[in-house]
Amino acid sequence: MSYADNDERRWLAVEKRDRSRDDEFVYAVITTGVYCRPSCRARRPLRQHVRFFNDAGAAEDAGFRPCKRCQPDKSHPHAAQQAKIVQACRLLEASETPLTLEALADKVAISPGYFHRLFKAATGLTPRAWQQARRASKLRDALSGGQKVTRALYDAGYASGSVFYQQADAALGMTARQFRNGGEGVTVYFALGRCQLGEFLVAESERGVCAILLGDEPQALVAELTQSFPKARLTPGDAAFQQRVAQVVGWLERPQGEFALPLDLRGTAFQREVWQALRAIAPGTTVSYQELARRIGRPRASRAVAGACAANLLAVVVPCHRVVRQDGGLSGYRWGVARKRALLAREAQEE
Repeated sequence: MSYADNDERRWLAVEKRDRSRDDEFVYAVITTGVYCRPSCRARRPLRQHVRFFNDAGAAEDAGFRPCKRCQPDKSHPHAAQQAKIVQACRLLEASETPLTLEALADKVAISPGYFHRLFKAATGLTPRAWQQARRASKLRDALSGGQKVTRALYDAGYASGSVFYQQADAALGMTARQFRNGGEGVTVYFALGRCQLGEFLVAESERGVCAILLGDEPQALVAELTQSFPKARLTPGDAAFQQRVAQVVGWLERPQGEFALPLDLRGTAFQREVWQALRAIAPGTTVSYQELARRIGRPRASRAVAGACAANLLAVVVPCHRVVRQDGGLSGYRWGVARKRALLAREAQEE
């Protein structure tokens, strides 16, 4: 990539006041002698008056002084908050017993109410829901490895059998024994069709829409569904299901507002964190894998974030197409880079 191309991408970030780029560069204004973060809320300068620098030190070496409003020479408050969330996630992972909101907030030196808001904004889950998802993840791993149900639930941190069985369906989407046997006995309804994005498959369990797959060949989509639910009963849907499929297709072709149908999100605790964060990305905007990792409190987990995006079975509804490389370029997409490019172009036009 040429310097000119890179500067144009940086200018686009300045125009959008993109906070996700704040750690990557600063921009300086020749007419004022001031340099700022990309997200600075000050009046936007003319493009011809702007120079870009990799960091604050380089800008100051060139004779520019820091903006008093966004303070680009200091640690970003957002970064300090994210560090607290990272610390909290590590405490939760290390704890063998559930931690109360008050105890967790005290350990990271933040008031409970403020910590609750920060944690949910960063991870998409409340601390309680995060702990429940983590227990469910450990349970899934144990059952997938063939461990007996009773041993698996205690190892995962469930206080008693009665507590587990009250939460089993929410944790696994089916009974523990059904999950251990690869979805045996579970019915998944599905329908095939064609929309603006190509061939599609929509599948639904008793909990909600569990797959929205895109592709070029219907047979390949059925094979993908079979691989995801190897022992479930795959059954063509009835007339009522076809009506819900029509709702899905309408939303795929013009996604506006919240997706109205219930979802059956099946994944590990980490994957669910990533998917929740994906659903918080506004249409018409993109984030990098690194920024998404920071938003869930795992700044070093960008590769794992990419893996969670690749494991997503709900195209567009969980918008993994809005995640791009650090330089803004398109990367891999489960349903093809061409579809990813088309989705982003469409969203940009609608904005």
